[in-house]
Amino acid sequence: MDWQSPLAPGLYVTATPIGHARDITLRALDVLKGCDVIAAEDTRVTAKLLAIHGISKPLVAYNDHNAARERPRLIGRLRGDARIALVSDAGTPLVSDPGYKLVREAIEQGIHVEAIPGASALLTALVLAGLPTDRFLFAGFLPPKPGERRSTLEELKSVPSSLVFFESPRRISECLADMVDVLGDRAAAVGRELTKLHEDVRRGNLTSLAASYANEETPKGEVTIVVGPPSAKEPDLALIDSLLGQALAFMPVRAAADLVAEATHAARRAVYDRALELKAKRDG
Repeated sequence: MDWQSPLAPGLYVTATPIGHARDITLRALDVLKGCDVIAAEDTRVTAKLLAIHGISKPLVAYNDHNAARERPRLIGRLRGDARIALVSDAGTPLVSDPGYKLVREAIEQGIHVEAIPGASALLTALVLAGLPTDRFLFAGFLPPKPGERRSTLEELKSVPSSLVFFESPRRISECLADMVDVLGDRAAAVGRELTKLHEDVRRGNLTSLAASYANEETPKGEVTIVVGPPSAKEPDLALIDSLLGQALAFMPVRAAADLVAEATHAARRAVYDRALELKAKRDG
């Protein structure tokens, strides 16, 4: 896209700031000024951004609640050579929102689709975490129910890369505790209110971060969690069994598993399951 030329017909997937209003690209401003209509996750949020930059354009809502109804209408306008900018409340569209369905259908119908890159909470948190960035997996939001959340973490624990999650501030404490149990005490970072006035980035290990948030009131703002990759070294199963054997002689199973997991940096859930096995053999 030549910034000096009128905007060509098509769908423009346009990144907007995740917090700081000035984190918007010149290309994004050109698109927002030159388009016919803006499809926004929340028109009220986008209207505030447009007001800051002195832009006035028609807005239509496109989100999880109305996507099935609005998508055919947007596709119809695009087939009529409309110029539509697709934006989310914050960051890059299609990351944890229904935008990909609109993009997929536009591509299938031969409509021009163009990405206008910019801010992303995923990448912002990753570069601030101080953890390996050569390989990473974005896992989105974990399930809110504890059992489903732990099952999902079990599926991810052997992935040899950093893991990035979005999470609700209401669940951050229990989520971090589940990560300790399932993933082990890995290096991690929690980013909250990224690029905003009260940005907070905490780094450490999962155990210390879980303890930190467990002792505080529910935080405010958007939360991104980055967890380092698993250790290349396999856990010493013989050492774990030996330590469990000693600890189980005078401690309850849960306490023994917690102690040994912390000493060996093994996943707490795996150590607990092994402790149950050893106790059953001993008592049998």
